[in-house]
Amino acid sequence: MENVEKEPLLSAKNIKLMTNPLGQENPITVQVLGICSALAVTVKMKPAIVMAVSVMVVLAVSNVVISAMRKSVPGRIRIIVQLVVIATMVIIVDQFLKAFAFDVSKQLSVFVGLIITNCIIMGRLEAFALANKPWPAFLDGMGNAGGYGLILIIVSFFRELFGSGTVLGFPVMEKLGLYKTGYEDNGMMILPPMALIVVGLIIWFQRSRNKSLIETR
Repeated sequence: MENVEKEPLLSAKNIKLMTNPLGQENPITVQVLGICSALAVTVKMKPAIVMAVSVMVVLAVSNVVISAMRKSVPGRIRIIVQLVVIATMVIIVDQFLKAFAFDVSKQLSVFVGLIITNCIIMGRLEAFALANKPWPAFLDGMGNAGGYGLILIIVSFFRELFGSGTVLGFPVMEKLGLYKTGYEDNGMMILPPMALIVVGLIIWFQRSRNKSLIETR
């Protein structure tokens, strides 16, 4: 019997599943998905981080579940099955937040529930989990959720810093003594349009440094 060499868990191919979505395949800045939550939950860093972790848990676990079931789910009902899996994970995450991080849960409001409709999650289940084994599917979920979360954290950092003068609630501008010089917080930064502008600037910066992103789009 021929010996089949097993691929290492963290082979170069598997590592790319996690690292590519952080940059050249980022779901927000390259694929332009998940923009709504980027606008809604990035006024402060804390809810943005919690949202990023929530999406990571939902996407990684859903990817694994769908990958494990991929050969037993009839094609005609696969979308329904995917929605059931995602909705179950979202309910678990939502209840966990209400139990252990109620204040943040209130800030996120309905947006945790709307993870169900996040096109990044459904897209990865359709494009990757249905065609790959559970371990690569898990890494793909972690990578894409990580890329999504990275943008949320960057956007929320600038919006909170310049809009409220704080970072994770710490009064940075006050500690630097900028208010004494006449500096004032920019109220426009906490308005939803500024999130779109910041995301647009990140997209411009990324594509100006990587011309291949322009050529392939």
